[in-house]
Amino acid sequence: MNIRSLTRGDGVVIGAAVLLFIASFLDLYSIDGAPDSADIPSLWDSGPVVLGIVLAGIIGAALVVVARGLPQPRKIAGLDLGQFGVAFTVFAAWCALGNIFDPTGGFDGEGGFSDDIGAGTGLILALIATLVMAAAAIATPLVPALKGALLPAARPAAAPQPYGAQPPGGYGYPGAGAQQASFGGQPQPGQPGQQPFPGQPQQGQPAAPAPAGDFSPFWFAVPVPRPLYPEDGSPTPIAELAPGTWYLAVEQRGPSLIAQTQDGRRGVLQDTSGIQRG
Repeated sequence: MNIRSLTRGDGVVIGAAVLLFIASFLDLYSIDGAPDSADIPSLWDSGPVVLGIVLAGIIGAALVVVARGLPQPRKIAGLDLGQFGVAFTVFAAWCALGNIFDPTGGFDGEGGFSDDIGAGTGLILALIATLVMAAAAIATPLVPALKGALLPAARPAAAPQPYGAQPPGGYGYPGAGAQQASFGGQPQPGQPGQQPFPGQPQQGQPAAPAPAGDFSPFWFAVPVPRPLYPEDGSPTPIAELAPGTWYLAVEQRGPSLIAQTQDGRRGVLQDTSGIQRG
């Protein structure tokens, strides 16, 4: 699981799940006139609340986050794992809303006793947490601000080399320092004061199409999740490039790039807009 593929929306889901877990230890009811020393049950003392709100919400959040971190989508009964997670979070929010309106369930409290019982602090916080969780899980694929990377892109110390001929300091490897001087004492390209070879990428320089003869492999990161398609033109993606991870562009075909993932798979990145070069 690649945690750097998590988005800001996933961070909101995680935070809401933490709030829900904390709320589960707080009061389920509030009783008018009850002393502070009164032993009021927590959310864990109600089976329907635990199953329908606490566990459903936490499981839903976990499915959403795990699905985002997997290199390839996992499906259950034809549905993506993340879609199951979204359904769980919506169900938890729905159950929390019902318990807010009727915290005592089927207990009618003869004599008007039920009028003195309301939703407790834990139940109110659980409703807020599940509503935020469900909203973030649904809105993350739709809102650009939530699709941004939760963690900044890491600059790896090593990565697979596609052809085996270039050292890690070559073709725009993120964080690579100046190369050592040659045996003749001449500085190599990339040292201070030297002009880079044509086509050599510069850090922070946006990607731009280059003639095939001038192309040099370079590292890049995507701003939002992007599908990687097979080189044979098949419409089914073989992987999804995630924000916060560096990938290697090994070839350019028109406006598209041939990219290599960290596990060595190669494919076509059709949408190269907004990518960050290393």
